[in-house]
Amino acid sequence: MGGKFGYDGRMTNDQILERIARFYFPKGPVIAERRNRGYSLFHANTGAPIARLRPFGRDDRVELLYWSSWKEKWAPTGPFGRTVLPLDQALRVIAKEGIFWTRARF
Repeated sequence: MGGKFGYDGRMTNDQILERIARFYFPKGPVIAERRNRGYSLFHANTGAPIARLRPFGRDDRVELLYWSSWKEKWAPTGPFGRTVLPLDQALRVIAKEGIFWTRARF
Protein backbone atom coordinates (compact mmCIF):
# COMPACT_ATOMS: atom_id res chain seq x y z
CA MET A 1 0.00 0.00 0.00
CA GLY A 2 2.93 2.37 0.48
CA GLY A 3 2.66 5.82 1.91
CA LYS A 4 4.09 7.23 5.12
CA PHE A 5 2.09 7.32 8.26
CA GLY A 6 2.13 9.77 11.15
CA TYR A 7 2.83 8.80 14.73
CA ASP A 8 -0.81 7.82 15.31
CA GLY A 9 -1.05 5.56 12.23
CA ARG A 10 -2.96 8.03 10.03
CA MET A 11 -1.72 9.22 6.68
CA THR A 12 -0.96 12.93 6.55
CA ASN A 13 -3.01 15.13 4.24
CA ASP A 14 -0.11 15.98 1.94
CA GLN A 15 0.71 12.28 1.47
CA ILE A 16 -2.82 11.53 0.34
CA LEU A 17 -2.77 14.43 -2.13
CA GLU A 18 0.61 13.25 -3.43
CA ARG A 19 -0.70 9.72 -4.01
CA ILE A 20 -3.76 11.05 -5.84
CA ALA A 21 -1.56 13.33 -7.99
CA ARG A 22 0.74 10.41 -8.93
CA PHE A 23 -2.14 8.14 -9.96
CA TYR A 24 -2.86 7.82 -13.69
CA PHE A 25 -6.52 8.28 -14.71
CA PRO A 26 -6.92 7.07 -18.32
CA LYS A 27 -10.22 8.92 -18.83
CA GLY A 28 -8.69 12.33 -18.27
CA PRO A 29 -6.56 14.52 -16.04
CA VAL A 30 -7.69 14.91 -12.44
CA ILE A 31 -6.97 17.52 -9.81
CA ALA A 32 -7.58 16.99 -6.10
CA GLU A 33 -8.30 19.53 -3.40
CA ARG A 34 -8.49 19.18 0.35
CA ARG A 35 -12.00 20.26 1.36
CA ASN A 36 -14.05 19.85 4.50
CA ARG A 37 -12.31 16.82 6.09
CA GLY A 38 -11.84 15.03 2.76
CA TYR A 39 -10.59 15.25 -0.80
CA SER A 40 -12.61 16.32 -3.83
CA LEU A 41 -11.43 15.16 -7.26
CA PHE A 42 -12.32 17.18 -10.35
CA HIS A 43 -11.68 16.82 -14.07
CA ALA A 44 -8.70 19.12 -14.65
CA ASN A 45 -9.96 20.45 -18.01
CA THR A 46 -13.65 20.95 -17.27
CA GLY A 47 -13.83 21.30 -13.48
CA ALA A 48 -16.56 18.63 -13.37
CA PRO A 49 -16.78 16.78 -10.04
CA ILE A 50 -15.49 13.20 -10.28
CA ALA A 51 -15.22 11.73 -6.79
CA ARG A 52 -14.92 12.51 -3.11
CA LEU A 53 -12.67 10.65 -0.70
CA ARG A 54 -13.14 10.88 3.07
CA PRO A 55 -10.46 9.39 5.33
CA PHE A 56 -11.90 6.52 7.34
CA GLY A 57 -10.15 5.06 10.36
CA ARG A 58 -6.49 5.04 11.25
CA ASP A 59 -4.89 3.74 8.06
CA ASP A 60 -5.12 4.64 4.36
CA ARG A 61 -8.79 3.65 4.01
CA VAL A 62 -11.22 6.16 2.52
CA GLU A 63 -14.96 6.39 2.01
CA LEU A 64 -15.71 6.68 -1.72
CA LEU A 65 -18.47 9.01 -2.98
CA TYR A 66 -19.60 10.15 -6.43
CA TRP A 67 -21.35 13.34 -7.55
CA SER A 68 -25.08 12.67 -7.87
CA SER A 69 -26.60 14.93 -10.52
CA TRP A 70 -30.04 13.94 -9.28
CA LYS A 71 -29.37 14.85 -5.63
CA GLU A 72 -26.86 17.58 -6.54
CA LYS A 73 -24.46 16.43 -3.81
CA TRP A 74 -21.89 13.77 -3.03
CA ALA A 75 -23.52 10.36 -2.55
CA PRO A 76 -22.38 6.87 -1.49
CA THR A 77 -21.35 4.55 -4.31
CA GLY A 78 -22.62 1.34 -2.76
CA PRO A 79 -26.24 0.19 -2.97
CA PHE A 80 -26.39 -0.34 0.79
CA GLY A 81 -24.47 2.68 2.04
CA ARG A 82 -20.79 3.37 2.54
CA THR A 83 -18.02 1.99 0.37
CA VAL A 84 -14.74 2.04 2.30
CA LEU A 85 -11.55 0.95 0.53
CA PRO A 86 -7.79 1.40 0.79
CA LEU A 87 -6.76 4.55 -1.08
CA ASP A 88 -5.05 2.75 -3.98
CA GLN A 89 -8.07 0.51 -4.56
CA ALA A 90 -10.44 3.50 -4.39
CA LEU A 91 -8.38 5.29 -7.05
CA ARG A 92 -8.52 2.20 -9.29
CA VAL A 93 -12.31 2.09 -8.92
CA ILE A 94 -12.59 5.78 -9.80
CA ALA A 95 -10.40 5.30 -12.88
CA LYS A 96 -12.44 2.32 -14.12
CA GLU A 97 -16.09 2.98 -13.29
CA GLY A 98 -18.15 5.23 -15.56
CA ILE A 99 -20.35 6.63 -12.78
CA PHE A 100 -17.50 8.90 -11.74
CA TRP A 101 -17.03 10.29 -15.24
CA THR A 102 -20.64 11.04 -16.31
CA ARG A 103 -20.29 14.82 -15.83
CA ALA A 104 -16.77 15.10 -17.23
CA ARG A 105 -16.86 16.66 -20.69
CA PHE A 106 -13.90 15.53 -22.74
